[in-house]
Amino acid sequence: MKLNHIISARQFDRKILEKIFALTNQIKAGKYKNDVLSGKIMATLFYESSTRTRFSFESAMQRLGGRVISTENAGEFSSAAKGETLEDTIRVVNAYSDVIVLRYPKAGASGVAASYSKVPIINGGDGNGEHPTQALLDLYTISSKFQKKDLIIAMVGDLLNGRTIHSLSYLLSLYQKVKLIFVSPKALAIPQYLREHLSKKKIDFVEVEDFKEGLAQSDVVYQTRIQKERFKNQKDYKKYFGKYIIDKNTLKYMKKNAIIMHPLPRVNEIAREVDRDTRALYFDQAQNGLYVRMALLLSIFDKA
Repeated sequence: MKLNHIISARQFDRKILEKIFALTNQIKAGKYKNDVLSGKIMATLFYESSTRTRFSFESAMQRLGGRVISTENAGEFSSAAKGETLEDTIRVVNAYSDVIVLRYPKAGASGVAASYSKVPIINGGDGNGEHPTQALLDLYTISSKFQKKDLIIAMVGDLLNGRTIHSLSYLLSLYQKVKLIFVSPKALAIPQYLREHLSKKKIDFVEVEDFKEGLAQSDVVYQTRIQKERFKNQKDYKKYFGKYIIDKNTLKYMKKNAIIMHPLPRVNEIAREVDRDTRALYFDQAQNGLYVRMALLLSIFDKA
């Protein structure tokens, strides 16, 4: 299985997902060569802050024997601060590396980068567009907990700007029996293009504002934060901040065998007391990010 650029969740089909997840299972079991990517260099080019995506990719590359070159914040500490365009940066950095993981504040940036790069580009999050590798680890986490396909999945929070929501919805649209419940204020509802995509794929979905309604029905609750960095003014942000919170009281409305997920970081939308609940899976989810990204790197270099 050979992958080239990873730009959008829409580029995957179920057969490819099955291969990636099978490889992920092997890696999780410790069945991989720790020098298989020896001599390969990954550039992590992040114009926005990151902890999990960046560290898991860098750890993944090093665990497979490769090396990493990076900059603390490409927006401040690269030639972008001098006015260099993304296109020119990619033309330069692709000469120094064998794969580039890019995070950029503008939707569609990874696609632009791919058109200028001679090495594979991995979308590490592009503004309010997509985050395909997060969606892959999310789906892997869900599939590792449930055998059934007729799942009800609630996605909660800022669904307009939530790139993790967008990418995961694209992947879930490959499964006809799934039902999606989108829980958000009307002003932060899913984008129209995502509604059109889900309708075209004949996916059963509803949009509600009632948090408890979404919790009570769902096998998976995918909680997200209200994204402060996506708001033009603080007044709008404060209007929605704290609207949907999972705590010991809201846990009462959830199914006993449901799971709680979150792409992290969290602010206040999941109380710390929830961490002790057996349904809380968000730290396992983050750990799975390492294994999935190792599988993706092996696939990009055709070493699977």
